[in-house]
Amino acid sequence: PVRWEVGYMTVAPLGVSQKVIAINNQFPGPLLNVTTNWNVRVNVQNNLDEPLLLTWDGIQMRMNSWQDGVAGTNCPIPPGWNWTYQFQLKDQIGSFFYFPSLGLQRAAGGYGPVTVNNRAIVPVPFNQPDGDITLFIGDWYTKSHTELRDMLDDGKDLGIPDGILINAKGPCRYDTTLVPEGLQYEIVGVEPGKTYCFRVHNVGTSTSLNFRIQNHNMRLVEAEGTYTYQQNYTNLDIHVGQSYSFLVSMDQNASTDYYIVASPRFVSSEARWHDVNGVAILQYSNSKGSASGPLPDAPDDFYDKYYSMNQARSIRMNVSSGAARPNPQGSFRYGSINITQTFVLKNESPLRIDGKRRRTINRVSYSPPETPLRLADLHNLTGVYKTDFPTMPSNAPPRRASSVLNASYKGFLEMVFQNNETDVQTYHLDGYSFFVVGMDYGEWTPNSRGSYNKWDAISRSTTQRSSQEGGLRFWCRSTT
Repeated sequence: PVRWEVGYMTVAPLGVSQKVIAINNQFPGPLLNVTTNWNVRVNVQNNLDEPLLLTWDGIQMRMNSWQDGVAGTNCPIPPGWNWTYQFQLKDQIGSFFYFPSLGLQRAAGGYGPVTVNNRAIVPVPFNQPDGDITLFIGDWYTKSHTELRDMLDDGKDLGIPDGILINAKGPCRYDTTLVPEGLQYEIVGVEPGKTYCFRVHNVGTSTSLNFRIQNHNMRLVEAEGTYTYQQNYTNLDIHVGQSYSFLVSMDQNASTDYYIVASPRFVSSEARWHDVNGVAILQYSNSKGSASGPLPDAPDDFYDKYYSMNQARSIRMNVSSGAARPNPQGSFRYGSINITQTFVLKNESPLRIDGKRRRTINRVSYSPPETPLRLADLHNLTGVYKTDFPTMPSNAPPRRASSVLNASYKGFLEMVFQNNETDVQTYHLDGYSFFVVGMDYGEWTPNSRGSYNKWDAISRSTTQRSSQEGGLRFWCRSTT
């Protein structure tokens, strides 16, 4: 198996020395470069001073949750111990990443890329790129993850991040009044006339980011394991936990370098947010000068609340292409399957429970039991959790509970995510994918089903729920 040692190292991406979580002394961690249907074995040695689990964001765990690396299924790896993850990448392709799932450890790093390549016998719906480039974008705090965890446990907000990193590095000095001297920044070297696959992941804690490359179009070809209808974007909102693959052609004049930018979206009007940008450099091999001038503009959509939503709606499945198998992705015909259960999941502003501010869904703040849920099932233990999670919102008193949704085996679920907060929320279905069949403002009703996309909705594992004015709603279907 691949052998990974997880431990601390000291770096200063924003000029402040801090401990980060590294894998084999790499931050970000090493690439797991694999192919459809391979069996993967990764031995993880925990050299941290606290328990650890690694999860595989977007990787589908077919008929097997034991390797998923989250608290509900696995016991953590104690300090000084090791564990070997073993799973098959059955019928999967695409760009993914791994990260530590416990105790806000992702705010300290520990993440790295997973690239699942097609088998040679399955055609890819685009020409072979001339190279692969992975970019991790994400908000970053100079406080340690333990300090941030204590803030959340005390019911406090994390506040504005100290910066946005690109591949674990700070911004280039695009503005001498905002960016101090001496920061290391990412330089992406390219050859003129070549086309590269950019695999972009938002690995941050809570900030949605707009991603763009100065003067270059980004042709979207894949999202979290699904080939997309191909279209060009000058910028794209990438929410926490989301992954995309773009084809970018080096077709510009090499008179200067170009900015690669990740800037915050859907944040407060507080002035300091405008000072927080992730900026890397795209450098042609025959470049004649440094990038200069203002950064490429972020979307100007203050008066167009549908801009980001319409952008998200435009991301659709390429139904004529195969993915991991030769049969077209459109052969899933998910729109003709009968729904077996409907869950409407509503989040709202933090509520006070037992004297502390708590996040809730349907007025339940989840409290993980000491015994993982799947172990309780395996050993027929009772009293570990209850299957009494409300399937619809209510005005019941808020409570903390080890409460789970009671779904039917092999059911086809309709899940409605309803955001009644002012912040963007990102939801991830671990070990599965779902079809994002609709989104809109206002309250969902059964009549909303008339607007569902039942043909080429994107299948992915992570989706966002914005709240602007009435709030953004998502309706997702998932096989379980």
